[in-house]
Amino acid sequence: MAANSPIASSNGRVLVVDDHARARESMADVLRHAGHQVQCCTCAAEVLQVLQSTCFDCIVTDLKMPGMTGIELIAELRQRQCATQIVMVTAHATVATAVEAMRHGAFDYIEKPFEADALERLVTQAMRHGRLIHPEPADALAVADASSPAMIGSSPVMQTLRTRILQIGPTSETVLIMGESGTGKELVARAIHAASHRHGTPIVSLNCPVLSAHLMESELFGHEKGAFTGADAPRTGRFETAHGGTILLDEVTEIDLPLQAKLLRVLQEKSFERVGSCKTIHVDVRVLATTNRDLHGEVSAGRFREDLYFRLAVLPLVVPPLRQRREDVLELAAYFFKRSAQRLQRETCSLEPAAEQLLIDYYWPGNVRELENIITRACVLTTTGRVTADELSRWLIGSPKENDASPEENVPVGISLEEMERRLIEATLEHYGGHRARTAKALGIGIRTLSGKLRQYGYAPREKSFTTETMIRM
Repeated sequence: MAANSPIASSNGRVLVVDDHARARESMADVLRHAGHQVQCCTCAAEVLQVLQSTCFDCIVTDLKMPGMTGIELIAELRQRQCATQIVMVTAHATVATAVEAMRHGAFDYIEKPFEADALERLVTQAMRHGRLIHPEPADALAVADASSPAMIGSSPVMQTLRTRILQIGPTSETVLIMGESGTGKELVARAIHAASHRHGTPIVSLNCPVLSAHLMESELFGHEKGAFTGADAPRTGRFETAHGGTILLDEVTEIDLPLQAKLLRVLQEKSFERVGSCKTIHVDVRVLATTNRDLHGEVSAGRFREDLYFRLAVLPLVVPPLRQRREDVLELAAYFFKRSAQRLQRETCSLEPAAEQLLIDYYWPGNVRELENIITRACVLTTTGRVTADELSRWLIGSPKENDASPEENVPVGISLEEMERRLIEATLEHYGGHRARTAKALGIGIRTLSGKLRQYGYAPREKSFTTETMIRM
């Protein structure tokens, strides 16, 4: 991780398991670069021995290994009631087996060859999922019971949100979760699933912005062997994997219009065909979707189908931004301080009164995710255990005075909209240490849109620290 990169909100302990030394060390390097503490094992037997004395947030394991296979390892860990999230690494020809591993308890799988960003993103999602479904009971204000995702905050809007989740959860209706980036839409989705009668079944998520239209259709519905160039084996789609459970379509507005029509059919008829197949597959799946966009505006602009909007918005739910529940800021900060101290194995830090007021007054453009990042960074970098306002102010976008200023004082009159947009994008990119995925989420745009804007500004394409060619040879 570069020196100026923000500390990731979900940094944790990762165990990488692979019998091939180059593959093992390459994955470990990527995850260390992302800020995780990484330990490596060469086989499943070694994993079981290490877990007797060490806990991990995520295990990244190869599928095919001598002795105990990846699936056998998952079965053994689940039998021992190990709550660690597991990510399976698989070759293209064994995707069906990897899907079977998910049914046995793996969080998700990643298919060789893959890029560094994909591995980093999946491990982050797995650890977040683990922390949502296994929160610390003393701090977590659960929605339904002790196993539900943590919902931190005592403000009236959060109390209303909890009530709505309890009303919505037990049904099988489609839910559209709306809110700015970083507000916790995925947390709400998993809380709805935890409060439903499907809570014992998988919740399968798909991050829509990161996939092209071609890959999106295959990910959603699967494909048959030979359906297109490179389809060397049949693939099970996310809808089929989620049968009997819940599917979460994260940032659903990023799905292209032609594919929206196919998604509409699934919502209406609960059936679909794999790419390259005429066989109709029927599924029992509850659909949850999230968006950080104004869907009415997207419909008016012709970028989102109106009929699909009405099918998704059977039960609309709005997650409030952090600036609309400032009374929760210190409660959230205390929760993140305690969790960071446990991960870092340090004493819990605290805030000086001026620092507390600074956080309360801040306008939080990145919402809860930004607060978590800042608290984690403070825990890592503080040397006294008491975080001051001066330390925090360096990491906030703008000062409190600028946040409270009137629109006339904030807007540079006479500047073009294009230039304003460029300044905002560059400032946000710098704030997130050049991390494009986080920048895109904070701005409420797709990563492809952001990359296109940066190309216009003359930014070079981001270099990958982990090549797909390296992985395929491992």
